[in-house]
Amino acid sequence: MSSILPGVVRTEDPFGAQNSRYKAWVAYGICAMSIAQNRAEKEELGGKDETRRRKRYPRFSSNILEPNLNFSVPTSMATVELLQVRKSYDKFVAVKDLSLTIEQGSIFGLLGPNGAGKTSTIRMMIGITVPDSGQVRMFGEPFRRDHLKRIGYLPETSGLYKRMKVSEQLVLFGQLRGLTAADAASRAKKWCERMEIAAWIDKKTEELSKGMQQKMQFIATLLHEPEFLIMDEPFAGLDPVNATLLKDVLLELNKQGRTILFSTHRMDQVERLCSAICLINRGEAVLQGTLKEIKGRYGRSNVQIEYEGPDEFLHENGLIQSFNNYGNYVEVRLAPGADSQKLLHMVAQRSRVNKFELVEPSLEDIFIDVVGKSDA
Repeated sequence: MSSILPGVVRTEDPFGAQNSRYKAWVAYGICAMSIAQNRAEKEELGGKDETRRRKRYPRFSSNILEPNLNFSVPTSMATVELLQVRKSYDKFVAVKDLSLTIEQGSIFGLLGPNGAGKTSTIRMMIGITVPDSGQVRMFGEPFRRDHLKRIGYLPETSGLYKRMKVSEQLVLFGQLRGLTAADAASRAKKWCERMEIAAWIDKKTEELSKGMQQKMQFIATLLHEPEFLIMDEPFAGLDPVNATLLKDVLLELNKQGRTILFSTHRMDQVERLCSAICLINRGEAVLQGTLKEIKGRYGRSNVQIEYEGPDEFLHENGLIQSFNNYGNYVEVRLAPGADSQKLLHMVAQRSRVNKFELVEPSLEDIFIDVVGKSDA
């Protein structure tokens, strides 16, 4: 056996697969561009010794990712500001002049259908790619690489090495973040206990279920105690019990002052957790603000109806703009100016009504409505 880093013992070469080094660093928010730039500068020096390279380029020293262990959060500033950022790939515009603000200490939802530009936005936010135009501001100042010490990124795709043990891998990721092997091991053990995977800490990653691997990635994101957490589909692969466990931990971290960004398709989770959202479609912001403000714009124009009997009243009805039938009940969006009492009378004439309640539209309903209009 040989050692990857001091204190990390391995039984395989985790960097042997093509691009796996990039995967490991990028997966936990350490920008791959730094690695590429580092390599380019080494080539510029003609492969000369490391001492000369470090003297000329001190920003690539091994201490670049030393964690902020004395955690404190500024009391009044935006964690992230995107100012008219734009990103194109050849002729395809992935993000089009997007502006948004994520307030310090908030839980923010970045939403959108597949291909809307969410991942491209996150990549610009943490320096993996550079905007073609516009500006990214982080912690109240223009983004710089040093900010990565204060950011934790949980990607949607796995960045784990299947044949490394859980403990070894978590220590490795902790060391990549600037922790000592001892500190990384201690923190990993505590987090494994908190996330209820301590019994698997000496198992290989490939022996873990998908849900356990997701919790392992979550732990790797938190080891260096970041102030800003970016969660890309964090509940993927988790059953309801473990989804609740992860949700409770995130709320605890938020109460401590951490800012959290969710990128997800789970509207129910966003509705329960987020205080503000930005909905993007085809690279543009089509809706943003606090959930309270957004729902206030729509008013109580939705009706939940539980009934027994035929459903003909749902079709070709001038009182109804649209509806979602969930089997046990139906949620109706009233047409502009429609009287809910007329609808109640109509339903009662044909069916037995067990429940008829005016409600705010769900975030899922708003999502479908806004994306549908922007695609029209």
